[in-house]
Amino acid sequence: MTTDWSNREFPKTLCLFDVDGTLTPARGVITKDMQQTLADLRKKCVVGFVGGSDFVKQEEQLGNDVLQTFDYCFSENGLTAFRSGEALASDSFLQFMGEERYTRLVNFCLRYIADLEIPQKRGTFIEFRRGMINVSPIGRNCSREERNEYEKFDLAHDVRKKFVLALKKEFPDYGLQYSIGGQISFDVFPVGWDKTFCLKHLEGEGFDTIHFFGDKTFEGGNDYEIYHHPEITGHAVKNPQETQAILKDLFRI
Repeated sequence: MTTDWSNREFPKTLCLFDVDGTLTPARGVITKDMQQTLADLRKKCVVGFVGGSDFVKQEEQLGNDVLQTFDYCFSENGLTAFRSGEALASDSFLQFMGEERYTRLVNFCLRYIADLEIPQKRGTFIEFRRGMINVSPIGRNCSREERNEYEKFDLAHDVRKKFVLALKKEFPDYGLQYSIGGQISFDVFPVGWDKTFCLKHLEGEGFDTIHFFGDKTFEGGNDYEIYHHPEITGHAVKNPQETQAILKDLFRI
């Protein structure tokens, strides 16, 4: 089933955005200026977002009206998906793993975190999501200031990279993929359930060009796979301001 985008200047073009660091500051909220840029963009082409967070968190960042302000909404890399405000078919990480293997994975992560020597630990070290788990050595309950400080520590000591290597060694036959994103955490999900998963929902939609904008396009980053996908025209950005600059150049908005 296709949706009629004939009211757009470029109906066969889709602009797809990462959220953190691309449309918003990390775990921050969208600015009015960015909202206006996207509203202007929707007159030109079809607009969507894809991120690892659940839909509730994306609403907190992008606004409670995301189903009206975006044509495609892909939460948890597309495990939860909406087109023109209507829900699409979904899947589950827990169904893929099974309780026994899932428990083994979680227990390993908690033991590893317990033994980590890092400056601070807070709470919510593992967040269970429909399509993945999100693992944070410091814990997702840290303050913004603590988040910023941890990011510097992590960059200097490769805490998350080493954690991922340990998981790959421990669970080589689980069919899992690991993706470092944001400032404080990384995602664990089945192979192929990265952001390219959302492209399944776009099959048959008739797009000639799909632009993707993301800030974690390096190998191991959570934008890497979709950025390098053969059907994608990728744009690596450092922040939302750079996203806006590229859009203005591409679409004259």
